[in-house]
Amino acid sequence: MKLRRIFAIFTACALAASLTACGGSQDTESQADAGETSESTTLSGAIATGGSTSVEKVIGALSESFMELNPDVDITYDPTGSGAGITGAADGTLDLGLSSRDLKEEETAQGLTATTFALDGIAIVVNSENPVSDLSLEQIKGLADGTITNWKDVGGNDAPVVLIGREAGSGTRDGFESIVGVEDVCKYEQELTSTGAVIAGVAANPNAFGYASLSAVDETVKAVTVDGVEATEETVQDGTYKIQRPFIFVTKDGAEQTEQTKAFIEYATSEEVSDLVAQAGAVPLK
Repeated sequence: MKLRRIFAIFTACALAASLTACGGSQDTESQADAGETSESTTLSGAIATGGSTSVEKVIGALSESFMELNPDVDITYDPTGSGAGITGAADGTLDLGLSSRDLKEEETAQGLTATTFALDGIAIVVNSENPVSDLSLEQIKGLADGTITNWKDVGGNDAPVVLIGREAGSGTRDGFESIVGVEDVCKYEQELTSTGAVIAGVAANPNAFGYASLSAVDETVKAVTVDGVEATEETVQDGTYKIQRPFIFVTKDGAEQTEQTKAFIEYATSEEVSDLVAQAGAVPLK
């Protein structure tokens, strides 16, 4: 009896040891599987973006930062204007369309979705020699639609008003015209294809004025206050500066998005990039 009991105990111990060894093997395999899963989720591939020229600095900063975190991802940007960015998202030639205006009703009806990643003030710029420093929305409307044709009528020199703006389809133009209430009635002397060209045109003509993304304004022109409010990050965020618009990603509903595109949208709309957005001259989301 005593020998049988010893043998039974020995058998039980051996069985327990065997089970433990098997369990260890399973844990090792599970860990290996987890490692393989982790490696398989590493982002790689291309993200094609294009559209608004006004978002160039901020999309550049966001793309560069994201690619540093994900070296196997390549983000490209084609500055073709908001209209082209929206079209590219609609026809699938772009992973992300970039627009500096909200989508119109007919565009959302096509199954397009807007995701705001930053805000922007549209600055009203005059030549640095122009003595005018503040304009009301009503005065800006008159200067744009031709009701006011001489700068002396708004406190400036006795000189003709010259409006320089963006081409049809530009998000900056659409934002300016819709907010000021001058859609399709602006009296343009020049219609240019980039924000930088508008600033250069105003800088070269002492009688000119135009509109430009806040992030693009430099010392070559003068940004006037609007109804006494300067265009700044704070006044855009709190809504006191009235001429402002969103910077948006445009995507097509139902279109399959790559993992890298989804991750980039999530990154670009997160709080952690607020400083990047501000450094690039745009206004971060609250």
